[in-house]
Amino acid sequence: MIQIKFLGRGGQGVVVASEILARACFEENLYPQCFSLYGGERRGATVASFVRVDQKKIYLKCDIDRPDHLIFFDKSLFNEKEVAVQVESGGHLLLNSEENHPLNGLEAFKVGTINALEISKKHGLGAIVNTAILGAYIRLTNIISLDTLLRVISEIVPTAAGQNVMAAKEAYERLSIV
Repeated sequence: MIQIKFLGRGGQGVVVASEILARACFEENLYPQCFSLYGGERRGATVASFVRVDQKKIYLKCDIDRPDHLIFFDKSLFNEKEVAVQVESGGHLLLNSEENHPLNGLEAFKVGTINALEISKKHGLGAIVNTAILGAYIRLTNIISLDTLLRVISEIVPTAAGQNVMAAKEAYERLSIV
């Protein structure tokens, strides 16, 4: 089983990203489970969303404390020291950042960085970085195919589906693995 945690701020599309990923995993004959945590104040407040994926049915019904993959939609939530104790060794980290800086103490992880905000703005999506993040994430992990992700984005995203597909494609191509 792979356990994934998305961490961002309200208004970045964190919850929708987890729903898109869960649906895309289902489309590839995997068993996903998806849930989110957020308070009443959503715009700008911290939002966490979780996805579990396995090749068999998932009966586990608890929070994810130590994810295998951790995705930061907002670099202000990233703390190298905390990440090292939060994520399973050998896991994957993805950071939305305009910088490709060295990440000390994270050698046990596969780490990728992407400037999802720049890509999203370029495609007219503003600060909603979810599809760009997902494009980078699937390249980092190979959890599902790009074709499946793009098809699910075009089916689920109610408006600007074409722009979201383009953002995911560009992020897939531009991912920097540290």
